[in-house]
Amino acid sequence: MIPLPLARIAEITSGALSGMADPRAVVRGPVVIDSRAVEPGSLFVAIKGARVDGHDYAAQAVRAGAVAVLATRQVDAPSVIVPDAAAALAALATAQLRTMPQATVIGVTGSAGKTSTKDLLARLTARIGATVAPAGSFNNELGHPLTVLRSDADTRFLVLELAARTIGHIRDLTHIAPPQIGVVLNVGTAHLGVFGGKEAIAQAKGELVEALPATGVAVLNADDPLVAAMADRTEARVTWYGRGESAVIRADDVVMDERGRASFTLRTPSGDAPVSLQLYGAHAVENALAAAAAGYELGLPVTIIAEELSQATPRSRWRMEVTDRPDQVTIVNDAYNANPDSMRAAFEMFGVLGEGRRRFAVIAALRELGDDGPALNTELGRMAGAAGLAGLIVAGPDAEPVLRGAHATAQASTHVPFPASHPWTPAAYDAGREMAAVGGAPPGPGAGPGGTAPSAAPAEPVTGPVGAVPPQAQGTWIVHVPDAEAAAAQLAGRLRPGDAVLIKGPRAMGLERTAELLLGGAAQ
Repeated sequence: MIPLPLARIAEITSGALSGMADPRAVVRGPVVIDSRAVEPGSLFVAIKGARVDGHDYAAQAVRAGAVAVLATRQVDAPSVIVPDAAAALAALATAQLRTMPQATVIGVTGSAGKTSTKDLLARLTARIGATVAPAGSFNNELGHPLTVLRSDADTRFLVLELAARTIGHIRDLTHIAPPQIGVVLNVGTAHLGVFGGKEAIAQAKGELVEALPATGVAVLNADDPLVAAMADRTEARVTWYGRGESAVIRADDVVMDERGRASFTLRTPSGDAPVSLQLYGAHAVENALAAAAAGYELGLPVTIIAEELSQATPRSRWRMEVTDRPDQVTIVNDAYNANPDSMRAAFEMFGVLGEGRRRFAVIAALRELGDDGPALNTELGRMAGAAGLAGLIVAGPDAEPVLRGAHATAQASTHVPFPASHPWTPAAYDAGREMAAVGGAPPGPGAGPGGTAPSAAPAEPVTGPVGAVPPQAQGTWIVHVPDAEAAAAQLAGRLRPGDAVLIKGPRAMGLERTAELLLGGAAQ
């Protein structure tokens, strides 16, 4: 942060000094909203959340070295009292940027891939000058200004990630830090239920390019029609990236290795260069192209761009983290978040990495899909059931559509049909859940809680702490569990050397805990 006295902070935020705050005291350290992150010289911003009120930690923050607290009510510490802490934080960030004419702000948005692209682009800009970018997905009305306030007089680039929860959200973020370059990746199905349709999502994402000045650059995905249409919504110059011939920056000759990592030829107007990604999944190619297009606009030579892309490894946790245990079991931790598009990409990558191996997946029902939720979760189950898995664990609530879809395709793809004497029906499913809760096996036709499984069932009943689906004569073992810990427990005794496990689900399910337990330590 550029040093500011408390009197100036009060002026910028329309606040009032309180608690014996010295107007001449200077904030030099980071601006933080977590009292545990306070350093000497910090400004602690007290945010009242649903479960924790930062005002309760004001005195602790000052004891740890904070110069003062930005608060919305009186606290037992030197403070600047403001009407709205988030608005005050935004005002501070905007005021700081006005004193930094040397800094170029680059915004990245899209339904999927924002964080990975932001990380790649920050690596490229660091080759030119000092760069500030958020850790992980600090992309909302708090994370955005906090990232800006990490910059200082030496900062040349701010690479910022912009997320949208409603129409107008991205526009508000661009007011905090007006971008000169805007990168739009894709319009997918993330938060479909919140927005009501992909057209509304496109409207929200396009607010980034609307904020660009006529001297700026919009970096758009030529392969996504909803993104391509955003060219008409900006006064900035447009540059295109993608796989097709119409893209200025494109990838040719894409080849996947046995670990699911892509190599390709990076084509640009000034020459070509080979790229071999260390990032996993075919979707990483699009993220790399987006970063390359922005880097190219900044004047980086194609050879430097290719070199940096080839050396990049994941910076933000729980995104396609691939770890081999000592027994050669491979854990793919992609548990940060999930939507229908990212689930599809994850299963495609896992099919390559796990080819010729026993494969297991831990997933959960997708959220924020609105009226389309049941159908999209059924489709997720069908995709998982057809993925050639040895085992599928579905964790958490609202799992029935996923389980039904998984069973339908797993049953259809097995070479030995599920016996007619034990048909899959909603009643059998519900009875199976009841039996599983008390440790029994799925019942036979017409059986109540005391029913027995048919003789064609495998010796090991397919049950879980919450529920189960009827067993297959051969094929995918499918089970429902309540949480991440139960998912790890189900797998712990079944994994053998050489197996592979994919872990992916909505952020709220916390499935990174499953990966942590399977790896025998802290989450990677």
